[in-house]
Amino acid sequence: MNIQDLIGITTAQLSLLAAMTFGAAYIRGLTGFGMAIILVPLFGLIVKPGEAVVIAILLQVLIGPVGLKVIYADAHRQSALMIAVFAMLATPLGIWLLMHTSPDVARLMIAAIAIGAFVLVLLPQRGELRPGPKETALTGIASGILTGFAAMPGPPVVPFYLRQPIPPKEARASMMLVFFATAIAGTISAYVLGLANARLLWLSLLLFPSVLLGNWLGAKSFGRVPPTLWRSFVAGVLGLAGLSAVLRLLN
Repeated sequence: MNIQDLIGITTAQLSLLAAMTFGAAYIRGLTGFGMAIILVPLFGLIVKPGEAVVIAILLQVLIGPVGLKVIYADAHRQSALMIAVFAMLATPLGIWLLMHTSPDVARLMIAAIAIGAFVLVLLPQRGELRPGPKETALTGIASGILTGFAAMPGPPVVPFYLRQPIPPKEARASMMLVFFATAIAGTISAYVLGLANARLLWLSLLLFPSVLLGNWLGAKSFGRVPPTLWRSFVAGVLGLAGLSAVLRLLN
């Protein structure tokens, strides 16, 4: 059995997926998020939406342990761990919704999610006080549902942290901690509910070197970008992701 039979796509398609993965992983390393938001709509050009979601989840769980000790130390652990717990509990619901949603409707909803996140980031920052337990829990539940449905835990979590007047280092680490937890929950749920399979795992493993390289380069760039420019870049990433999702829907 050759590699094409194993993963179900051509070498040219695999190369294109690897290029997409490298770019998205660089964004993750720089901003702390964005890999799945970028990859799911783009991967949908080559594979089915449900498969794109599973591959993105698997790639996130593979890259999650990289730098985890530093991420845990820099994060606001009280809120990040609370969001992570609620998100992990809600992820199976998102997987179930994906399994019972047609591809066209899924593409429409994924586009709406990406655009909604862009709009939320543009809202003015909140005051000095951190969000309370209720808002934190709701953020986790929404993140978990979106993890399972679209491999996109970011739309609720990114505005949650970026609208707070906190250092980019803390926001980035908090988001990465949450996203590793949701990736674990998404992977388990996808396999239990039968959405994941060995072919998608092999494809994810073949794409993982691109994730490692892109994430490393992005992390090297983080800290060299002023906080205001970093926040603007994050908003721009969400905007481009929303635009790509809309273009995919129109095509």
